[in-house]
Amino acid sequence: MPSQTHTRASTCMLCEAACGLSVELDGERVVSIRGDREDPFSAGHICPKAAAISDIATDPDRVRTPLRRVGDRFEPISWDEALEEAGTRLAAVQARHGRGALGLYLGNPTVHSYSAMFGASLLSRALGSRARFSATSVDQLPQMLASLEMLGHSLLLPIPDVDRTSYFLVIGGNPIASNGSLMTAPGIGARLDALRARGGKLVVVDPRRTETASRADLHLPIRPGGDAALLLGVLHVIFAEGLAHPGRLEAFTDGMARLREIAARYSPERVAGRAGLGAEAIRALARDFAGASAAVCYARVGACTQEYGGLVAWLVSALNVVTGNLDRPGGAMFTNPAADLVGMLAKTGDLGGFGRYRSRVRGLPEFSGELPAAAFAEELDTPGNGQVRALITFAGNPVLSTPNGKRLERALAGLEYMVSIDLYRNETTRHANLILPTSFGFEREHFDLAFNALAVRDVAKLAPALVAPPSGVRSDFDVLIGLARALRRHGGGRPGLTTSLTLEGARALGPRRILDAMLRFGPRRLSLATLERAPHGLDFGPLEPRLPERLFTRNRRLQLAPELFVRDLERLERSLDGAPERGELELIGRRLLRSNNSWMHNTHRLVKGRPACTLLVHPDDAALRGLTQGDVVLVRSRVGEVRVPVEITDAIAPGVVCLPHGYGHDREGVALTVARAHAGASLNDLTDELRVDALSGNAAFSGTPVTVSRV
Repeated sequence: MPSQTHTRASTCMLCEAACGLSVELDGERVVSIRGDREDPFSAGHICPKAAAISDIATDPDRVRTPLRRVGDRFEPISWDEALEEAGTRLAAVQARHGRGALGLYLGNPTVHSYSAMFGASLLSRALGSRARFSATSVDQLPQMLASLEMLGHSLLLPIPDVDRTSYFLVIGGNPIASNGSLMTAPGIGARLDALRARGGKLVVVDPRRTETASRADLHLPIRPGGDAALLLGVLHVIFAEGLAHPGRLEAFTDGMARLREIAARYSPERVAGRAGLGAEAIRALARDFAGASAAVCYARVGACTQEYGGLVAWLVSALNVVTGNLDRPGGAMFTNPAADLVGMLAKTGDLGGFGRYRSRVRGLPEFSGELPAAAFAEELDTPGNGQVRALITFAGNPVLSTPNGKRLERALAGLEYMVSIDLYRNETTRHANLILPTSFGFEREHFDLAFNALAVRDVAKLAPALVAPPSGVRSDFDVLIGLARALRRHGGGRPGLTTSLTLEGARALGPRRILDAMLRFGPRRLSLATLERAPHGLDFGPLEPRLPERLFTRNRRLQLAPELFVRDLERLERSLDGAPERGELELIGRRLLRSNNSWMHNTHRLVKGRPACTLLVHPDDAALRGLTQGDVVLVRSRVGEVRVPVEITDAIAPGVVCLPHGYGHDREGVALTVARAHAGASLNDLTDELRVDALSGNAAFSGTPVTVSRV
């Protein structure tokens, strides 16, 4: 039979960049994947991960039918059997121990599928349990908390207008490796090159000279956890030298005088020791930022996952406000997405919430209906009323992505029952009684419901399903709704007719019709049919000012000095005047361009070459310990130890060591052939679940105290 090759436009669903793809197909076989030059947003950009989409889809290790654990083996069963068993067993646990005995963990890929977002929300509400956890609290929770307190909505996140700024200050972020994060900006490297070509400046604050810092005009190697101190010093200079110019923001902003009073206490000389930077460097940074024609401060994972993550998120937005760089071209702006999740939730009164209840064991605060992932293991393994005894996980691998993974895997092994919805039998799902597989990649329709709300331009694109899924898998929406309905059939979950009607109504509509309604009632009055006629996507132009109309605070005014953050300054105060810790190294993480957290290491094209899981050590620290390049070292923390090869480099600050996250694939029972051959060591066998941002409850990975010695 002659070849029937044809090319279709699609979108990469692996990370936040949302790059347009040109997929060549021979029937239903993917022949090649390239960047789509006709995509008005990504203009042909592609990274190595996109080419691996078809590798995952055809991976021999992929789960293609429901699996039930029998002893130490997994056996195929039918979907009807699987859902019936899950509903029966989960409902029985709730009947014995209460609704709170059933927990839910949602992984990062949830937000990369609009149908999963709908289904996961419905399942979460149907469970009737407060024991809900997600990747949010090992990532961006502090930034969402800052938006909730300052702007009135936890999902109203300011986006750097990188294409028009003249001064881009990046704190704890590495967009060259992450392809942007809470900043959907495909081809970010080219965008940063364009910034510098037009005379702009790129400044990176990070303990490591990252891939982004290597291209910057200035790299400031801050001490881990020193970002809040640095920002307070910057604000001090801006107020003291009369550089504050909030402009039009002042007319609807409360708290300017209070912030000025606070900043007066934090001179550059006072904060320099905690930041690990000179006072003059702090003054120069403040003057340059305030003097730029358009500037934006952008902070990401390294700034969030530390002991002062909440303060950093607040002070970043405060800096943008004080200098007039919030909600203006070239500053931090807000999107106007075609499917407006922020606006839709606001109409229902769901703006987010904080501290409405606390975790059972340690009393960590709830955020938007979820408990911090740092409390996950202890809620499973600590006996008593409310102990989590059964669990559902969706698209997550918390053994490798939450702090103290060893404790968590022991807790998982002690559960009465566990269901995992996933593509693989990985470090977490190997503990499940049932693994339920879903479609993936080009097997399902794609629309960036979450990431259009975080994009540096207002865009919209619908990518159709290009190939049929394996016969034994179901869509993520069908699995999530099916599990909720099975639980309800057997008397589990949230009681009441409303829950049943909501589930049945959503099932009857389906995710496609729900999305179509969001588009039709959204600000641009589109429809799925409109998007289908534009296969390469629609570009509505650069971001435009949206304030004060987009504010959701009670008085519809921007809150510059929320009391929640002001009170937390007392905790920072105690670290400023004490002597810096000596004798221990501080561990930070890093992200790799060819890696996507923990779940793309089973693709040979992404792990081939020299080992990527190495510990970066500064030459001075290596010399003190007698280390040479390639030595295997023992890295110890309070919670555990790992063995890993050393990479000696001056790209890491003295006193700091760095290990990538997502590795550690050598656990028994993991069915990942390629990943096991490149197992590496898990960063989260070292990170400590007791180290959190005491304000927000977010995990404090960055700055974990460790010792390093040669094996």
